[in-house]
Amino acid sequence: GVEGIVQAYSACLPHIRFYGPTNFSPIINHVARFAAQATKQEAASQYFILLIITDGVISDMDETRHAVVQASKLPMSIIIVGVGNADF
Repeated sequence: GVEGIVQAYSACLPHIRFYGPTNFSPIINHVARFAAQATKQEAASQYFILLIITDGVISDMDETRHAVVQASKLPMSIIIVGVGNADF
């Protein structure tokens, strides 16, 4: 749930170094592969939510747009949250 996401974020934040470029398409495609596998099961039992928290502007916008369009056919949602002063 949301509380688990907040706890995981809080636990990881002190150990993370932010740097660029900010490429989203690789992680979207990675999660989409899991979602695609889930569609091959007899019963629809899994739904994936990818939460991306970023402090930078997307560097691979065309690839990210393509990845999002492809993922839109799968049992998954993508949430992108921008933090900081970048132009999101």
